[in-house]
Amino acid sequence: MNQPLIEVKHLSVHYDGRTVLNDLSFSVESGETVAVVGPNGSGKTTLLRVLLGLAPYRGSVLLRGKTSHDAFGKKVGYVPQRFDFDRTIPLTVGEFLELPFPRVTSRHVKRVLLEVGMKECEHRLISSLSGGQFQRILMARALVNDPLLLILDEATSSADIVGTKGFYDILSHLREVHRTTVILVSHEISMVYKFADRIICLNRDLICFGKPQEAITHEVLEKLYGKNVVFQDHKHSP
Repeated sequence: MNQPLIEVKHLSVHYDGRTVLNDLSFSVESGETVAVVGPNGSGKTTLLRVLLGLAPYRGSVLLRGKTSHDAFGKKVGYVPQRFDFDRTIPLTVGEFLELPFPRVTSRHVKRVLLEVGMKECEHRLISSLSGGQFQRILMARALVNDPLLLILDEATSSADIVGTKGFYDILSHLREVHRTTVILVSHEISMVYKFADRIICLNRDLICFGKPQEAITHEVLEKLYGKNVVFQDHKHSP
């Protein structure tokens, strides 16, 4: 039996006597797209920080059988919800993508821009991009080092409906062509329902974990968001 890419056992995080995550256990297989959903303050971003090796925790977090601090090095790509960067600095998109990676070449840049649908933008100034376009460039930046794991924290927060659909199309391409493993935080339940292989429903405790079509029930949504939540069960072709 193949070893899971990520294996989390009895993970708990406490800050100042407050429980942020409580006894989570789940695994992620290589090539899966796994969505993390839950209300504000449910511990979603904290979970991502643990997987990135940026937050203290109790329990076990293994990436390919090793601790998160030793596992991938630079083989994890990350797109934050907010990226503090002065976009008035006169940098081109290509220069921005090469900046943190000294071994990255123009060939790498062209490839990742093609992956995110921005192939014509290598020589455009960062300042000329819309919010949704810049978010795609952040995705390209996360892909430059050919990561085994891509972690996305509300990466569509700056995109409109068309941009959000395009973003999920990129994720589908990465999964189908490159078998990239993706963990993403999202509030877009209907998009997650269609695009994710499995879903983690989180509210400090692990409320559910499984295929979205099976795990997302009205009872689960009430535990996450309260009794007034409404979810339209979208039927779609596989």
